[in-house]
Amino acid sequence: MGRGFPGILLLLLSLPAAAQIYKYTDADGNTAYSNQPPDGVPAQAVDLPPLNSVEPQPPATTDVPTPASTHDESADAYETLELTDIPSEEALRANNGTFTVGVLARPRLQSPHLFRLLLDGQPYGQPSNVPRLQLVNIDRGEHSLAVQVIDGEHLVQQSETVIFTVQRVHRP
Repeated sequence: MGRGFPGILLLLLSLPAAAQIYKYTDADGNTAYSNQPPDGVPAQAVDLPPLNSVEPQPPATTDVPTPASTHDESADAYETLELTDIPSEEALRANNGTFTVGVLARPRLQSPHLFRLLLDGQPYGQPSNVPRLQLVNIDRGEHSLAVQVIDGEHLVQQSETVIFTVQRVHRP
């Protein structure tokens, strides 16, 4: 292949489909192509196959389940996704408002999925692949907590929301 082959190939690709292409050997002995037969040089007509064409496709849409939407449980990636270690019958005692919760997921968390907490309906902390998540300096009173499994910004699944009360004792 000669030095001008990539440029010639580009020329070939940019020509209209009905144009005739000619192949010949130039003065330096390189194979060359042209859309016009060269003067005084023997040239062969090149039969090109029809050009491939691809119709543009509409962008794919994905349905992202939200906590308010109902969805088929069999479509969930995890048969079990729930928070653990949150007292439901009594207040959670955390004098400085810091405590950890567990996440039970079956099967185990699949890569690249991450856990993300929702505290009072808002994302809390950094997503993690560890099933122990810490909450820091949470105000006393009633709160809601859920865990989501996310893949980037895509919500894969969300646990049931748990309502709990934080009790903080103030010491002067």
